[in-house]
Amino acid sequence: MLVGTTGEVVDRKTILITDDSTALRAMLVSIIESLGDFRIVEAANGFEALRLLPREHVDLIFTDINMPDINGLELISYLRNNPNYEHIPVIIISTEGSQGDIEKGRLLGANEYVVKPLDCSDLKNIIVKYLG
Repeated sequence: MLVGTTGEVVDRKTILITDDSTALRAMLVSIIESLGDFRIVEAANGFEALRLLPREHVDLIFTDINMPDINGLELISYLRNNPNYEHIPVIIISTEGSQGDIEKGRLLGANEYVVKPLDCSDLKNIIVKYLG
């Protein structure tokens, strides 16, 4: 929690961006920053995300599917089977856009599935939907 300029307690929401593309992470950071005062943490793959989670309170996760080490689907499976993280909304952002890929992501527990290229207004609507 933070204290605002007038002494009020400000609860900043934290968003974890998990993607091996530095460019995509930078674009997501830019979109998120345009929406307000969110705290953003980044991971280049699922393994890094899993290392961050015990140290960070995360309110929303964006993840790619195709990443080295632990991929996005493995990350989602871990999150949904862990009581500490099962409640966190997870949004897949991927180039894999077949109906089968989307269904697989949803069955594993993704809350949303966004196919690249990204539509900024859709991402903004998703963030507002899950974080207010």
